[in-house]
This record gives sequence, structure tokens and C-alpha cells, in this order.
Amino acid sequence: MADYVIEAEVRSVTGKDVKKLRNQGLVPAIVYGSTTDPVSIQVPYRPLEVALMKAGGTQLIDIKVNKKTHTVLTRDVQRHVIRGDILHVDFVAIDLTQVIAADVFIQFTGESPAVENGIGMLLTGTNSLSIQTLPANIPENIQVDLSSLAELGDSIYVGDLNLGEGLTILNDAEDLIARIVQPSAARAAAELDELEAEAAEGEEGAEGGEDDEAEEE
Repeated sequence: MADYVIEAEVRSVTGKDVKKLRNQGLVPAIVYGSTTDPVSIQVPYRPLEVALMKAGGTQLIDIKVNKKTHTVLTRDVQRHVIRGDILHVDFVAIDLTQVIAADVFIQFTGESPAVENGIGMLLTGTNSLSIQTLPANIPENIQVDLSSLAELGDSIYVGDLNLGEGLTILNDAEDLIARIVQPSAARAAAELDELEAEAAEGEEGAEGGEDDEAEEE
């Protein structure tokens, strides 16, 4: 059983007439998948909104329709361009025995000693990972601990992660997740120092050339 449950009814209203459903506080939706025929449904707005907010696109939802339960993942949510209201939802029915791919967001935990000590700033790369696993094993998020980033240049790549048995990461192992880089101010100061050093070297070279010319005269 999924952690989130939605009670729904079979929907007969389609096309432009679905506006009437929305006026009644119902949201048109559809359930489809490789092992089930498409089922048009209507769902009360508030329970749907809460379930979508908590489950996101990675956690399983049980949709109960006419005493039948469909275990699904949220595939697509259409919203009003201005108000953000939910207009329509696509749910994909899941076979719990089959491995599937899913995108899961990264959540950073811990603090980087380099950032805490003002040595550097945190540069982040990809904010989500594509994983392959059984539907019931899809995590709500993937936690990445930053406490190992203590020096400039310290980095975490996809290949450094170990999500445990049964979870396979599909991203390239060289994809960057986080790195400690020089702060902008410090980087700008270092560049200024380099320019000043180059200018000083140029002046010394010019002075040396003038001395040589004076000696020749």
C-alpha cells in the first residue's frame, strides 16, 4: 500500500465540459499504463492538492476508484498559467514488480568546513539524479553530505555516491554535484594581484632596456 491515498470517481465528462467539474471543486485526471486501460477520473481538489504536494513525482499514490485501487506515480500536472490552480493530472499506473526509472531531487545535508571557515564558496552542479529501482524503493530525495568538503577544490561527483543495494544511478559518474571554489571577491583580488605583478614585470623590463641603451651611449 502506498503512503498516500486518493478517493476518486470515474469521469464521464470530457472536453470543454470539464470546466463544470472544476466549478464543483473537482479536478479531471487520467490513469494509464502499460498494464491497464486508460481510466478517466475526477478527484476532489483539496485532497488531490495535498497528495501531490507530499508525494511529488517520486512517491507512490493509491487511487481508489469503484473499489479498485491503482498504484500510480504522478506523470504530469497541468496548472492555470496565472493562478496556479490544478487543471488536470496524468497518473501512470505502476507494476510494483518491475524496475522503473525516476528522477529524484538531491538534498544537501551537513555543512562544508571550507564554507564555514570562509575558505571558499559552494558551487553546485546537477540538482537531481535519474535512478533505476523498484517503484516501492524510490526515495523521496537523495541526501548528499557536504561535511567532507574542507578545502578549495574538494568535490563530490555522481560516481562518489553509494545509494545502496537495489538503486542504480543512471547519470554519468563524472557529473558534478558540489565543489568548493574560490569566493568571487578573493578570485577578483587574485586576478588583480596577477595583473599588478605582470605590470611590475613589464616596468622592470622597460627600465632594464633603458639602462642598456644608456650604457651603449
